Amino acid sequence: MFDEENRKKKILTQRQAQLKAESYCAYQERAQQEVRDKLYSWGLSEEEVENVLSDLIAENFLNEERFAIAYCNGKLRMKGWGKIKIKQALKLKRVSEPLIKIAFKQIDLDEYEQILSDLIDKKRREIGSKDFYTVKNKLYQFALSRGFESDLIFSVLNSKEL
Repeated sequence: MFDEENRKKKILTQRQAQLKAESYCAYQERAQQEVRDKLYSWGLSEEEVENVLSDLIAENFLNEERFAIAYCNGKLRMKGWGKIKIKQALKLKRVSEPLIKIAFKQIDLDEYEQILSDLIDKKRREIGSKDFYTVKNKLYQFALSRGFESDLIFSVLNSKEL
């Protein structure tokens, strides 16, 4: 008789998990920790998980540097996140500090500043208040919550007519 935990948990062989993990990684860039967690959820042992991971890395399905760069660019361009928020998210995915630095070097600083400027312009149109200090404070807090650096926010705000 099966207990409830065994019914919920899929048990895959190492080969089945390898094939499934290959398509999981081919679909989009993944962090090693994401793949590791997925493999454990498929019922693999620690040794099998590490074997599959090393095969995925050897066959270039899994590349932590490529993931960090893609993640960084995606969150910046699609979500409008700043470096601080992106760095926190990458750390949660257990990406190493040197790889985060490599990913940040790929960011065009002019584009980064333009994204912040566009976000501030869009938010400015949403704020009803006319008081200069209230507007500036709200825009600053908004940009800060998006993960942009204080000095850059002040620089962009000071260059605008609010």
